[in-house]
Amino acid sequence: MITSPQNEKLKLIRKLRTRRGREREGLFVAEGEDLIEMAAALDWEPVAVLRAGEDVEPALLAAVSDLGSGTRVLGVYRQCWVEPGGALSVYLHGVGDPGNVGTMIRAAHALADGPVAVGPGCADPFSPKAVRASMGSIFARPPARADAGALGGRRLALDPRAELSVGEVDPAPPLVVLAGAERRGLPADLLDGADARARIPIRDGGPDSLNVAMAVTVALYEVGRRMAGHA
Repeated sequence: MITSPQNEKLKLIRKLRTRRGREREGLFVAEGEDLIEMAAALDWEPVAVLRAGEDVEPALLAAVSDLGSGTRVLGVYRQCWVEPGGALSVYLHGVGDPGNVGTMIRAAHALADGPVAVGPGCADPFSPKAVRASMGSIFARPPARADAGALGGRRLALDPRAELSVGEVDPAPPLVVLAGAERRGLPADLLDGADARARIPIRDGGPDSLNVAMAVTVALYEVGRRMAGHA
């Protein structure tokens, strides 16, 4: 059992708490029984797995954990990046909240056959918060790295000012849903270069807009449903 904070595995986990450390090592951390079990079910070989009270003293695990004293198990895994593609996928620009990025990875896993591609200014999808928000979908549907110019297929830009709603867009595949940061939205070049712009209809008296992860989830559901009918 690990009893020293200077243990090499604990030192590695501390490095992985920063984006720079994760990028340098090519690794990330997942915490919690559900995530560790999902990784095992999908044949992700861990670099290390530490269980409180079995492999490491609980206080030492808590000290390197993003969850603190609540963590019981922690795994270290190699990052996996895939290529953009699929009949329906997502491209993110400037989405800086890791919770939103992880939630959209989960939504794409549930509702699309393509990955979430992260562009400039996006949070690290392998950060602890993003991994937790993905609820294990990071293992089943790893993210992609892409520049918008390298995307194939047609592009649907989510724009709350658009005249069309997502239910009125031609769902013919392949289709990439483009989404930007909540306050700034997508930059002008991505909006102008999209094949279509669409909004999520909001009832009268509702908020001005939806959280970006919610908007992408709604768009994937609506477009995917119509895409299946189109096929």
